[in-house]
Amino acid sequence: MIGLRRGTVQLCEHEKEWEIEARNTISRLKKILGNVIKDIQHVGSTSVLSIKAKPIIDIALAVDDFYDILAYEKELKDNGFYYRPNAQASIQNQLLFACGSYYDGSGDLQTHFIHVVLTDSEEWKNYINFRDYLNDTPSAAKAYEDLKVLLAQKAPVDCGREKYLEGKHEFIADTLKKAKEYKRALNAGKK
Repeated sequence: MIGLRRGTVQLCEHEKEWEIEARNTISRLKKILGNVIKDIQHVGSTSVLSIKAKPIIDIALAVDDFYDILAYEKELKDNGFYYRPNAQASIQNQLLFACGSYYDGSGDLQTHFIHVVLTDSEEWKNYINFRDYLNDTPSAAKAYEDLKVLLAQKAPVDCGREKYLEGKHEFIADTLKKAKEYKRALNAGKK
């Protein structure tokens, strides 16, 4: 299953379909944007293999300049990637594109979020480090899943998922610190 009705919080067991859909989405974006993309990866909870997640695919896309992406706004929209400038108030230093029937007006599903960040920015590193740390640290992944399940049970209907996101904030901030140290230690071990 891919997609979730806007305003709901529902977690699903990890599905292989998410990885396939992420690869297909990355391929579509590469065809549209070509060399504008400096790196692109599947991130978010659907990229953590051992945990439940909202069935919405998150993709992090690194560019050297936001204007490079905005120049493709019409082509992206024509291919189902809708620019969400109003969502940027809650996410700094990135652009957000989204997919799903909610955005084209034919329904109420959200299926993908494309987080456009600057190449080698802290935001880029956070997306990658968080994913890698959870995939490499089963106890941290399980703690994150447990928190998400609890929050979803408390607020299964949450207009913009604000309570759900707010409830994860402290855990994510703490885990990002651990992930940065973990990455530093891994890199030190490779030298």
